[in-house]
Amino acid sequence: MQLLKKCVTAAAVLIAILAAGSPSFAKVYIDIDSPAFRKFPIAIVDFQKLKPLVQRQEDLSVWFADGLAKPLDMTGYFNIINKKAFLEDPTTAGINVDRIHFSDWSTIGAEYLVKGGFSYNGQQLVVEMRLFDVIKEEILVSKRYSGTRETAPDMIKQFAAEILLALTGDRGVFDTKIAFITKHRTSSDIYTIDFDGTGLSKMTSNRSISLALRWSPDGRMLSFTSYREGNPDLYTFDLSRRTTRKIASFDGINLGGGWSPDSRKLLLALSKDGNEEIYVMDVGNRLMTRLTYNFAIDVSGTWSPDGQKIAFVSDRAGSPQIYVMDADGNNVRRLTLEGRYNTSPAWSPRGKTIAFEGMVGGRYQIFTIDDSGSNLKQLTSEKSDNESPSWSPDGRFIVFSSRGRGIFIMNADGTNIRSLYSAGTSASPCWSPHLMK
Repeated sequence: MQLLKKCVTAAAVLIAILAAGSPSFAKVYIDIDSPAFRKFPIAIVDFQKLKPLVQRQEDLSVWFADGLAKPLDMTGYFNIINKKAFLEDPTTAGINVDRIHFSDWSTIGAEYLVKGGFSYNGQQLVVEMRLFDVIKEEILVSKRYSGTRETAPDMIKQFAAEILLALTGDRGVFDTKIAFITKHRTSSDIYTIDFDGTGLSKMTSNRSISLALRWSPDGRMLSFTSYREGNPDLYTFDLSRRTTRKIASFDGINLGGGWSPDSRKLLLALSKDGNEEIYVMDVGNRLMTRLTYNFAIDVSGTWSPDGQKIAFVSDRAGSPQIYVMDADGNNVRRLTLEGRYNTSPAWSPRGKTIAFEGMVGGRYQIFTIDDSGSNLKQLTSEKSDNESPSWSPDGRFIVFSSRGRGIFIMNADGTNIRSLYSAGTSASPCWSPHLMK
């Protein structure tokens, strides 16, 4: 029962992207996973006003530059050069290659440079954003966005993704969200928040306890267990329609697990046959297949990215440990051999690594282990319980909850830990897939 207690305990605004003024240049791919990687030294200049401002038109020069620096800094991959170090004379410089004094930027250690400008056309906001290679003295990315003041934050996130794509070959996680559960006295509800800590949105008003939150890989659904009708039943929440549907309501526990990679099936733990066993449900027709048959408690199933394996938690060896089995329930093997309490497995989108929470020194901390059982690593060591790891869709970050402190994000190697949402009653974070197709 200790294991069971442990386990139970808004649409993005579309922006019209107009044709860029400059041609597309070859991308510069750098391996940020290499041990030799160092942060990209980048300077981000206050944007220029391409037309004089008139009455009530907001000056966004500093806002754009600072707004772009924030998400880039949060990735842990960039060294944002302090504006006080800038040498270039803004009165003579421009945003085109022939108007930039590249020697002024290389002197202060910048290898990449971001410049931009904006103008108003009535209520329409038009923004030019450009990334330059300081060493080669050439433009890498040039984009022109058109929208309104309200859509300006989305312009920033889109260009931040373009910068990361140009330098690494990956767009990053700027178009993703993190869902989590926050408790309010005797009830809890689902919230979502952007990667940079903005865009907090309340999804549900259940007025009951909710737990075991999971995001479907297609980004359309959230599954969760709730006591909204008295019994711990399993529900899905349609994010576009904002509707809730009950999909499992057997007597006893109906505890959700991970979704299949195609979003058609859902793992769940049911106690309807006596003790908690893992089943797989076809969400469309609700047909189920039982996967585990053991006298012990089996819960918290999660699929591998290729859908061939399932990691889960069982106390069949006397204490909660992580196990792996084939997707049909065969070939069960124990994965974690160290520690007396290991739960909440989460399979990396890259396929090789599983994150989980394990007890050490009387506290829960976040660990990773290869799916072969080797390369065990402890990622957190704070004097609080760190729980419920969930991977970003690119496999470069992990979000987790810290009891009494809130929701945190860190790099996949445990570095660059930062607070995402500081409400201490928040738990069960779950990272979305990419939401802008």
